[in-house]
Amino acid sequence: MNNSNIETVLITGASSGIGLELAKCFAADKANLILVARNVPALESLATELRREHQIEVEVIGADLAQPESPQAVFEEVQGRGRAVDVLVNNAGFGLHGDFTELPLARQLEIIQVNVSALVALTGLFVPAMVQRRRGGILNVGSVAGFVPGPHMAVYYASKAFVQSFSEALHEELREAGVQVTNLCPGPTETNFSRTARAYQVRSRQASKMSAMEVAVAGHRAFRAGRCIEVPGLKNLLLLGLIWLFPRGFVRRRVGSYNRLK
Repeated sequence: MNNSNIETVLITGASSGIGLELAKCFAADKANLILVARNVPALESLATELRREHQIEVEVIGADLAQPESPQAVFEEVQGRGRAVDVLVNNAGFGLHGDFTELPLARQLEIIQVNVSALVALTGLFVPAMVQRRRGGILNVGSVAGFVPGPHMAVYYASKAFVQSFSEALHEELREAGVQVTNLCPGPTETNFSRTARAYQVRSRQASKMSAMEVAVAGHRAFRAGRCIEVPGLKNLLLLGLIWLFPRGFVRRRVGSYNRLK
């Protein structure tokens, strides 16, 4: 069993991008880690690095959260190892560029499975024990996309709107139980996200991007500070501020223009 004084953090999608950088942030806190992703070799490499640099325990679980049974399997694996998760980081997620009627329906349903269903399932499985212990936390990785409709990426934007609403609601429900909930809402970020999203279509406009490290540091800091919502980057904050000044129809058309495909 874990030393009760040492925090254990489970991070999904930890093999690259924001998830990998969040693993480094929590490792610097001397938390023990459970890293979850499909790419087990990448997880093992990261685990070796973090054990060496921080003298912490790092465990690896291979799982594809696009499979409906995976959250339960991850939970049972953690239980079987005698681990109590103090912080759940729901980072795994992906999106696709393209018109709803032209993208494969099966892949769009996988977006909902990973970005929404797996996130809710993992939260439902791990959080009751946190409430019972009256300590713990959830760090969800949402997106600025969660604040607006997203023509040409309709399902992805909708999935992040769910994460936004769900996170805010849980923040209120759980705060008196000693469980912190933060939703990290990055804008364009240097990760593998674009490579996956553009498997079918390519966006005609490009945007400047923050580094995954910058986003992770901001999210980690916001979680530790007990904030509900974190939008990293002044540009992203200004953009969201402008959104509220314009009619919904104008915003919808502008986002559609930004996502328009070549």
